[in-house]
Order: sequence, then C-alpha cells, then structure tokens
Amino acid sequence: MKEQLYTIPLNDAVNAQDECPFCFIHRSIEQDLLDFVLGSGSSYMEADIREQTDKAGFCRYHFQKMFDYGNTLGNAWILKTHYQRMIREMQQEFASFRPGKSSLLGKFKKAEGSENTIGMWIRAKEDSCYICSQYKDTYERYLDTFFYLWKNDESFRNKIINGKGFCLPHFGDLCEAAGRKLSDKEKQEFYDGLLPVMEANMQRISEDVSWLVEKFDYRNKDADWKNSKDAIQRGMQKLKGGYPADPAYKMSK
Repeated sequence: MKEQLYTIPLNDAVNAQDECPFCFIHRSIEQDLLDFVLGSGSSYMEADIREQTDKAGFCRYHFQKMFDYGNTLGNAWILKTHYQRMIREMQQEFASFRPGKSSLLGKFKKAEGSENTIGMWIRAKEDSCYICSQYKDTYERYLDTFFYLWKNDESFRNKIINGKGFCLPHFGDLCEAAGRKLSDKEKQEFYDGLLPVMEANMQRISEDVSWLVEKFDYRNKDADWKNSKDAIQRGMQKLKGGYPADPAYKMSK
C-alpha cells in the first residue's frame, strides 16, 4: 500500500521496533508540542496561543518538561500571564464562595451536590493542560490511522503481528477503539492476531528480568547478559507506557 502523508509517522514508529509504537509516537508528538510552545518560533509571543495557554495551563508533568526544555524567558512569559488569569479567577471563586453547613451525616458521608466549589475549581485546574489537550486530539487521529492501516495494509498488519506489541495503557486504548471501529469479524481477527503477541512479549520481558536476577548469582557472573540488561526499563514501559525518567536510559533504544 502506498504511503500517505498521514500514515508516515505511524509506519516510522512501527519500523523503529520500539517496545511500543504509540510510546514512540507519544515522545515525538510531545517534543513537537514543546518545540511549538517554547521553540525558536516563539509561539508563546503570539496572542492567540498565549490566550490558550493562559486558559488551559499545564499539568505538573509538562510544567517540569517545559522547565527542562531550557527557555527561561519563554517560560516566564507564559507563567506571567497565566498567573494573572489565575489570580482573576481565584478572586472570583473566593468572592462567591460560601461554606456549606455540615450535617452529622455529612461528616461521615459526602452528600450528593455538596462538593466544595473551591476544591472543584482547583481540581479542574489540575486536570487542565494545553499540551495534554493538544496531544489527545492528535492521538485520536493516530488511532484512526492505525485501524485504517490495519484493515487496508497487509504489510502493516504483519509488522504489528510480528512486532513487540504495545504497552498495556496503549493496548487498552486500542482494544476500546476496536469496539468502535471494527466489525465483529474484524474484531475477532484483531484479537486473534494481537493477544498472542502481547502474551509472548510479556513472557519475553519476564524471562529477561528473571535472568537479570540470576546474573547476580556469583555462579553466573561470567555468563552472557543476553537481553536482560535493560529488562527493567522495558518492563516498566510495557506495563505503564512511556520511558522511566532515567537519564542514563537511551531513549533511542
């Protein structure tokens, strides 16, 4: 099947033979978004972009990523107007807040509709992130592209079946999306193809971790490491999605 512009990134991720193609894509999209927000294009100076970042803010994880990116002035500009908006919203929330009266039952059980409005506002802020939102929209399109290729490109389907599978979070997303995007017959073929892959590769990682443990036995000190050296990192990725925050771990692995 001839590649289209929108299929190239997903094919590249599969061809990279990473532990999870969607983790590979996640890292790529996340870096592109950080470049867009803080990179040489200075999007943070554009009024429409700043309006969006002021409103959405950033989650703790991406605030840290932005700090690590290294553009001090760009981060400061973004935070300056974001905090100004937060202060205005906070003043409105505090001005309208009225603590509810506690009943004896309410001390032991949260009554329906009795949520604290300040707490609700803070939780909404915690759940809001410009980069997460942008990534989510892009990720949904990649899920659509995955199933388009799965149904129409035999070469792509064979690469998936003969690959390393997916981390559990991304495989869960694929399973949920399969229910919406595939017919009953196609769903059966999807699970027949991928469930053995997931099981085999989890077994592969388990064996690598087991051998890593055995290598610490003095009797095996001269034995070959095989594939166990990075088994812990790969196991974490397979289970949780993404790579551990270990600077010593080679992201291009």
